[in-house]
Amino acid sequence: MSVFGESIQFLAKLGIYDVVLPFLLVFTIVFSLMEKTKVLGTEKGKDDKEYTRKNMNAMVAFVTAFLVVASAQLVAVINKTLSQIFILLLLIVCFLMLAGSFHQQTKEGFFLTGTYKNIFMVIVFVSIIAIFLNALGWLDVIYNYLKDNWNTSYVAAVILMIAIIGFMAWIMHDPSDSKDAKKEGTG
Repeated sequence: MSVFGESIQFLAKLGIYDVVLPFLLVFTIVFSLMEKTKVLGTEKGKDDKEYTRKNMNAMVAFVTAFLVVASAQLVAVINKTLSQIFILLLLIVCFLMLAGSFHQQTKEGFFLTGTYKNIFMVIVFVSIIAIFLNALGWLDVIYNYLKDNWNTSYVAAVILMIAIIGFMAWIMHDPSDSKDAKKEGTG
């Protein structure tokens, strides 16, 4: 094995991937959310400006990160979902490169707009939900239940409800929104 391969295995034995990196990730996300939302309030500084309570936000983020790292199951879910979300992100970038290669080059670049953007966001959202359900083991349970009970009235009722909700959303869609978007050149 190469030197770099052995060093990665050494870091894994130290617990970098199971303890340190999940701790830093959770700490960073919780701290940034606490700073952005100002949940614990603000205080005036020496220059009479309002500042967030960084020490309180850091302590809450620190404790939350330690509690998450203490649970091996949560760390396993984090590791599994992040690896799959990275693959999804890679697929998104590849799709945008492919779609951008067939469009005219503009000064601003290539962006998905209008209906395409909304459909793409829904697909990505559903994919992320499926990734989390898979990491928690619930996707297998749902799949096996549907596979075993495909022709039951319960599954038919769920499919009918989804179809009704989709039809209602299609009926209630305001076509003037898409016409305005096409007039602006973003459709």
